Amino acid sequence: MTMTHPTCVVPGPHWTDCSDPAAHGVTPTVRKAATAALDALQTTSFTAVVGGEQVFEYGDTSEVSYLASTRKSILSMLYGKYVEAGVIDLNATIADLGIDEARGLLPIEKTATLRDLLITSSGVYYPAGSPGGDMTGVPERGSKTPGRFFHYNNWDFNVLGAVFEELTGTSVHDAFARELAEPLGLQDFDRARQRMLGYGDKSRYLAYHFFLSGRDMARLGLLMVRNGRWGDQQLISPEWVRESTSMHVAVRDMARPKPRVAGYSYLWWLPRVPEGKLHWQGAFVAAGHFGQFILGVPALDMVFVNRRAVTDEQAIGRNQGTFTEELPTVTMEEFLGVCDLFIDAHTA
Repeated sequence: MTMTHPTCVVPGPHWTDCSDPAAHGVTPTVRKAATAALDALQTTSFTAVVGGEQVFEYGDTSEVSYLASTRKSILSMLYGKYVEAGVIDLNATIADLGIDEARGLLPIEKTATLRDLLITSSGVYYPAGSPGGDMTGVPERGSKTPGRFFHYNNWDFNVLGAVFEELTGTSVHDAFARELAEPLGLQDFDRARQRMLGYGDKSRYLAYHFFLSGRDMARLGLLMVRNGRWGDQQLISPEWVRESTSMHVAVRDMARPKPRVAGYSYLWWLPRVPEGKLHWQGAFVAAGHFGQFILGVPALDMVFVNRRAVTDEQAIGRNQGTFTEELPTVTMEEFLGVCDLFIDAHTA
């Protein structure tokens, strides 16, 4: 099959199923292999989109569930408009912004900029107000110069949400509802489901959590793949899409790299480009615990979403420390392995 860029269909009120999935390599053999892999992973739902049309759907993609750390990539999408308008200055330090904690931040920690936080390299290791960061090998406070050391740190992510709300005068969830959910026509979005969660006794800064469906996550991925354009609306500038998904932290600078990760951008993971597969260049991944993923492959106009559903009670309990049971989890490597089936077939 020759590699051609698909027609850029914009989904209407409902997703359109592709009339000829086999034209994109989704043969009965590929469909069977993908279904078997997803069954084995205990995935709740999965969708593959090419050219704005669904070529494969598994499970109930309308089910709304907890996004975990996928929330961070959504915040990156929201930041762009305000950075370009000068409302948010990425060079501002947390001292400039009056960010502090009950037990105080160190002078060196207060020199971290918002850009340092976006690449989770702030050097601030104050206890985070929510779970989900890397708790292995946390450096001593004050031991790292801001901007020089990558450590996946929920304190950074939560403060970015608080700064957004302070500088824009609107909540993260209200901004999402107005600036993304409404123009994209999210089918299952409920503003009342979105909430702040975390441990108020550890940090002043809690987590801005989202509860979305798989098919609505796919719309977010498609918007990014399309350089922020949705039909005749430019919802995110192409410049911000490019900057926020460009390499800012290379894998060599990560203490605990993931096997298929090349680096990190502004709250997006960047997958490695396999040898001979240049269509992976420019790809980006939003990743959340338990198996909540969005992969965008702009060179092919492809989007993939995986969901491992978590109940509201489990999500709230996890973020309040009252639910500690280990649930089935899909890893990024497992997710990308399923995506490979479709990408390789499409480009064969």
